[in-house]
Amino acid sequence: MPRLIEPEPDDNVIDLDALVDWCESPAFDPSCEEGLVAAAPMLRALSRNRDFLADFAIAELKTRCAGQRQVNPYSAQVMLLRAPRGKYVLRAAFWPAERDHVVRMSGPAPFLYHVPHDHGFDFLTIGYLGPGYGSDYYEYDGDVAGAAGEAVALRFMERSHLSQGRMLLYRANRDIHAQLPPESLSVSLNILASAPDQGWRRQYRFDTVRTTIAECMTVASAQLLLELAVGCGSGNAIDLAQDFAARHPADAMRRTAWDAIGTGLTSAARLDHWVSGARSSSPLIRFASEAALRTVRNG
Repeated sequence: MPRLIEPEPDDNVIDLDALVDWCESPAFDPSCEEGLVAAAPMLRALSRNRDFLADFAIAELKTRCAGQRQVNPYSAQVMLLRAPRGKYVLRAAFWPAERDHVVRMSGPAPFLYHVPHDHGFDFLTIGYLGPGYGSDYYEYDGDVAGAAGEAVALRFMERSHLSQGRMLLYRANRDIHAQLPPESLSVSLNILASAPDQGWRRQYRFDTVRTTIAECMTVASAQLLLELAVGCGSGNAIDLAQDFAARHPADAMRRTAWDAIGTGLTSAARLDHWVSGARSSSPLIRFASEAALRTVRNG
């Protein structure tokens, strides 16, 4: 399960600018687990500041949330505390209770409640306000192709809550949680690692009953553009898809390219396409092609 970060024996309190200054300094390296852990005392010191978040929210409201509209790529559940600068993201996340109006109107899905999932990045989080969301925690080793239906060795760890002051380090593609609504509105503060290849890192939803990957929850915009180009019938797009299927460094793009090529083939040619795919060096292409061939053979 996520790594529990015990508090240091101090009662330091800092403001948001102090945390940002520290994160911008050479002292902070979020590219590894221990680098994120080094930020724990600073994030905890900010969490002891009981006024900064309300002050920040009031300032945003006075400008009709102009800052959030400009730099926040997340849903209304998340307030970005600083514009991303490459190596990290600093944010506050709001967790409404099941009886709160927003959940009654929209349902639990926008908050991923009761949805077992992992994350494609490491992040440090602390409960800032309220009893905190609950989680059923699982672990897996992350060594997966990432295909829907793929078997995964899940290990249930525990159920616990991100209560005020509790700090956890979530490990990318290793820690899984199915979040449960808190008893009352809660807020967490997060420092997320942001790697240069972050756009290609995958997040998965899991079926904990069947112990499989249910689906990949992330799609890069380049994948959609390639599907659009191939769907328009451009010869250049087909050539590019063939090149991507053979050599693209991201396996998700190789699979997207392979599928896009297959959509334009006749039934017989598509069967040959799957047979060839079953011998591919791409784990995702192999998995998809083998599944397609099994469907054909089983009639």
